[in-house]
Order: sequence, then C-alpha cells, then structure tokens
Amino acid sequence: MRQIIYFIKKFRYFLLFIVLEILAFIIIIQDNSYHQSKFVNSANFISGGVYNKVNSINAFFHLKKDNELLSEENARLKNLLERRGNTYNLDSFTVIDSTQYFQKYEYSVAKVINNNYAKRNNFLTLNKGSKHGLTQDLGVINSKGIIGVIKNVSSNYATVLSILNNNSKINVRLKNSNYFGTLVWDGKDYNITQVIDIPRQALVKEGDTIVTGGKSSIFPEGIEVGVIKDFKYEQNKYQVINILLFNDMSAIGEVQIVKNLHKNEQVILEQSIENE
Repeated sequence: MRQIIYFIKKFRYFLLFIVLEILAFIIIIQDNSYHQSKFVNSANFISGGVYNKVNSINAFFHLKKDNELLSEENARLKNLLERRGNTYNLDSFTVIDSTQYFQKYEYSVAKVINNNYAKRNNFLTLNKGSKHGLTQDLGVINSKGIIGVIKNVSSNYATVLSILNNNSKINVRLKNSNYFGTLVWDGKDYNITQVIDIPRQALVKEGDTIVTGGKSSIFPEGIEVGVIKDFKYEQNKYQVINILLFNDMSAIGEVQIVKNLHKNEQVILEQSIENE
C-alpha cells in the first residue's frame, strides 16, 4: 500500500496528464461526429484484425480434424456413387441400367503413421487393421492417385507395399488410349516411377496422363498416377518411360482404402480357367 501511495506521489503530474488526455479524447469523440466515426472505424479495424488472427490460429489447430472429416466425406461420396451404379436422366425420369446396378468397390479412410520413401523397398504403416475391416491386397489411394497395396495386417495396424518398392507392379494404361503397361520403380527418384511393357505401336507423348488400367482386382480403372516426363524409344520399342507422380510420396497423410467387393468371384473364375 505504501508503495502504491509513493508511486502516485512520485508520478502525480504524469498521471494527471494522462487522465486529462483521456478526458479530452472522450470529449472530442462525443462532440464531433467525424472523429467519432473515425474512432469506430479504427476500433473495428483493430478488433477485426485481432479476430482474424485468432480465427486463423483456431483454424490451424482444427486443420487436422477438418482433413479427417474431408477424407471421410470423400469416401462416403465414393461409396454412394458406387451404390448408384450406372444411371442417366431421361426428361424427368431417372433410368437405371439394372445389369450394372451394383456396388463393386467400397471405400474407407485411414492415416499414414509411418512412411518410407528413400529406400529401395519402401513401406507405409496405417493406423487401422483387421478389426477395422482391413485385409491383405486392398488398394490404397488418396485424392492425387495411388499409394500402394496392403501387404500385412494386424489387429490395429496395416503395412502397405508402396509403389516405391521393387516388388510393386501395378497395371496402368495411357489415359487417352487403351494401351496398357506395368508401373514399376527403378529405386532412384521417389517422385518418378516407370512404365514398362507399353506396346511399340502406342503413341506416347510427354505430358500424357497415366491412369490405373482396371485389369487387376485391386484398383478401379481410371485412378490417376502421373504424367509422362520423358521416354526413350530405341530398337523399335520403348526402352524406358518415366512418370512424374501426381503424389508427393514423401508427404502422405490421410488415405483411402479400396475394397473390391467382387474380388473373390473374379479370382475364382479366373483360376478355374487357368486350371482347365
């Protein structure tokens, strides 16, 4: 208490000056509409800036949850489109092709908790496993393209054979034609993979898009992979075709799991033909 009294006595003239300045400022604002409007606008500008910063900080901390919700919504919409089958509009009626009206693929979401991309044989680890419905040989994708194929599954986790793996071989094709090939990786640059076995009669151009071919029982047809960066055509065949991936394989977060609901039926039928 004594210190407060001492402080007031010591700085009494300065404190009196501050009080008078505040009173003068209030009187000017109250009696002058121009100054009053300027003060209000300035206060709104300052408070608006503060609120904007606070909102940005809140949005940053909620970004993770928003991304999870977005991934779940994307999976839900894909499942909805799969269940609708092939439909088309005729005037005010919706006609359904009953021969195609079935859901072939089912989508769910997961998060990558470990990602190898700089080794020769790379794997990713997901935060979901068998108790979440995951099994071996399910496709893993995100909004930019394919990631890999689930290799091993435990109760709560799953490992994914990355497309950046010596043992990865994915059926792909040129988007603008029906020429198919196989997506592999030479182990050099994690941004660039290769396509082999493209027929020599195929017209290959730099910048062409590569998509999944749909010939396997794992990935749907048409999922984008990347674009042709460059290629070498020698001895009447394509020696190498380099693909610049759409995905940054060093920064994979939320992913979608693709389950082919008709896989067993397809595999059994194909095996029966091979055994004849």
